[in-house]
Amino acid sequence: MNTTLLLLLLLIVGAILLLGWGIYVGWTTHRGPEAERVARRLRGVIGAQARQADVSIVKQRYYSANVELDKLLHRLPGTARLDRMLMQAGTSQHVASLLAICAGTGVVGMLLAAWLRLPALALLAVGGACAAVPVLRLGSVRQARLKRFETQLPDALDMMSRAMRAGHAFPTALKLVADEMSTPLGEEFKAVFDEVNFGVSMGDGLGNLAQRVPSMDLQYFVVAVLIQRESGGNLTELLTSISAIIRERLKLVGQVRTLSAEGRMSAWILCLLPFGAGAMMYYAAPDTMNLMFTDPGGRKLLYIALAMMLLGVLAIRKIVRVRM
Repeated sequence: MNTTLLLLLLLIVGAILLLGWGIYVGWTTHRGPEAERVARRLRGVIGAQARQADVSIVKQRYYSANVELDKLLHRLPGTARLDRMLMQAGTSQHVASLLAICAGTGVVGMLLAAWLRLPALALLAVGGACAAVPVLRLGSVRQARLKRFETQLPDALDMMSRAMRAGHAFPTALKLVADEMSTPLGEEFKAVFDEVNFGVSMGDGLGNLAQRVPSMDLQYFVVAVLIQRESGGNLTELLTSISAIIRERLKLVGQVRTLSAEGRMSAWILCLLPFGAGAMMYYAAPDTMNLMFTDPGGRKLLYIALAMMLLGVLAIRKIVRVRM
C-alpha cells in the first residue's frame, strides 16, 4: 500500500475520532448534570439581582403586604395622607400596621374606661383619644425628622456650592452630599441621585424630594435650582445666598422659641394642674369626688371643664406658635 494513502487514512480516522470526542465533550459541558447545576446557580444569581434592581427602582408604595388589603386601603379616604406621613417620617411601616396599632390602642382605652365604669360617651372619647396616640407619635417623629433635615440643609448647600465651584457638576454635588451627610438629609439626597441615574429628570427628582420633605427652605432650594436650569445663572452664588438665609431664619426661630418658652411652660402647668388637683382631692375625700362621676350634674361639669381646657390649649398654642 502506498505510504501517502496510508497516512491519509490515518489522518481521516484521527479527525473522525477528534470530532467525536469534541461532540461528546460539548454535550457533557452543556447538557450534563454539572452544567445544569452551574446554569441553575447562574439563573438564581441573575434572578436575584434582577429582583433587587426592581425593588430599588420601583417607587410604588404599598399600604399592606397583603394584595387584597392593599387594594381595599387604596380605596379608603385618608389612607394616602397617612402613607405620606409615614414616608415623611422616614419609617418603613405600612398603613395597615399603623391602623392595626391604632385599633389596638383604641380597644385598650375603651376596656380601661369600661373598667373604670365611665359612661358610654366618655368610653368612646377615651377610645378615640387612645386610638389617636400612634398617629400623634408619628407626627412627632415626622416633625423631629423635618427639624433635623432643616438643620443639616445649610451645611449641605455650602458643600454643594464648594463642590460646584471646584468644577463638579450638579449631580456629582448631590452624590457628594449623599455620601458625606448623615440621615435624614443624606438618604434623601441619595434617593434623588439614584432617581436621576435611573432616568428620572432632575426636575421630577427634586419635586419628589420636596414632596417627601415638606420644608419651606427645601422648596426655596428646589425652585432656585429649577429656575437656574431653565434661565441660567450662577448657581454656586445662589446656593450660598440660600444657605445664609436659612441660617438667619433658624437663628430667628431659636430666639422666638426662647422668648415663648414661658408661655409654653404656662400652658403645660395650666393643663396638668386640674388633673393633679383632682387626684389629690380624690385621695383626700373619695366620696366627695365620686359625685363628679356618678351624678349627672357632675359629669356635665367635667365635660364643660374638659371643653374649656381644650379651647385654652388651642388658644395658647396659637399665641406661642410663630410661623416663619
